[in-house]
Amino acid sequence: MKIVIAPDSFKGSATAIQVAQAIADGLLAVDRGLEIVQVPMADGGEGTVEAMVSNADGQWVTATVEGPLGGKVEARYGWLKEQRTAVVEMAAASGLPLLQDDQRDPHRASTYGTGQLILDVLERGARTLILGLGGSATVDGGAGCLQALGMRFMDKKGRVMERVAGGDLGRIAEIDPRELDKRLQRLTIQVASDVTNPLLGEQGAVRVFGPQKGLGEDQLAPFEAAMTRFADLAEKTSGRQVREEPGTGAAGGFGFGLRAFLEAQLCNGFELIATRTGLAETIDGADLVITGEGKIDAQSLFGKVPVGVARIARARGIPVVAFSGLIEDPGQRARIEGLTLLWPIVDRPMTVEEAMGGVAELLSRAARRLLETVHLGRLIQTE
Repeated sequence: MKIVIAPDSFKGSATAIQVAQAIADGLLAVDRGLEIVQVPMADGGEGTVEAMVSNADGQWVTATVEGPLGGKVEARYGWLKEQRTAVVEMAAASGLPLLQDDQRDPHRASTYGTGQLILDVLERGARTLILGLGGSATVDGGAGCLQALGMRFMDKKGRVMERVAGGDLGRIAEIDPRELDKRLQRLTIQVASDVTNPLLGEQGAVRVFGPQKGLGEDQLAPFEAAMTRFADLAEKTSGRQVREEPGTGAAGGFGFGLRAFLEAQLCNGFELIATRTGLAETIDGADLVITGEGKIDAQSLFGKVPVGVARIARARGIPVVAFSGLIEDPGQRARIEGLTLLWPIVDRPMTVEEAMGGVAELLSRAARRLLETVHLGRLIQTE
């Protein structure tokens, strides 16, 4: 019996690698004869680099760069040497996990450090960059990153601005891209994200993501006006009208800056990673696929790992079980998408803290219950 385990991380509790291993341990405790293949997955957010590095036998690289509010942070990214491909999560340099809740401030937060990571990637001789946009602390339209890569921003007096952050977008009067690092012309940038929001408007970067990054309700309108001004100037300078494209609002408009000036490809994060890891080929011939994430709800049906895995398996007629700590049943559509069974891992009353702290054991026990149920079903069929 071949079982493919392709989960997302259980955010705040376990990485996708840890989740896959815990499930495998539970299955093997029941039947040592199983053929188990682990394919840790991600959708462009947390765990993207780890999934790519583990599946492609890559290596980790550490660089000292600027954090979202300045200062120095040690940021890691993945390097796939044979493919000359770097895998970067912007959250490693410019993400919310680097800040305390009371430090969140899109006016001061910048993607500059992510630009420094891209410079390090260029020094390594990369030909392809996979850039995950999840978990950002910024709403700067990617201006900070572009500045680190050599772009110059001038104010209305013609003075070159230093360290552009979100709060500076409205002050930019001129953009000079002539000093952008020439090596970028030989770099293919694939942006991995599960976000399809445009840059501006009610579903845009400021109004949808600004509040979770620290913007108050009274700050949204002026911030939106500044982002609009920046978009007008950026599109005039680059000659590319991209603000309405799906994904340009990702990571506080970072998707927009990358599209406008670096011609980055905005990709569905799961689909990009699934292709890169050969997930469909791995699933071929499997008897069962197990996926999962910390919480399964209606949002899971939009670009998230469990449904992405299920769609691939459904096309091959293979059943899929999704493990989760919390299931807010999205209804019949989950089954239509290919999720055969939603399997809760919590097996007794407990607090959220207990569940998150013991997720590995819960996953293993859930896997044992699942396989015992499968064996029982086979016994009943043969009687």
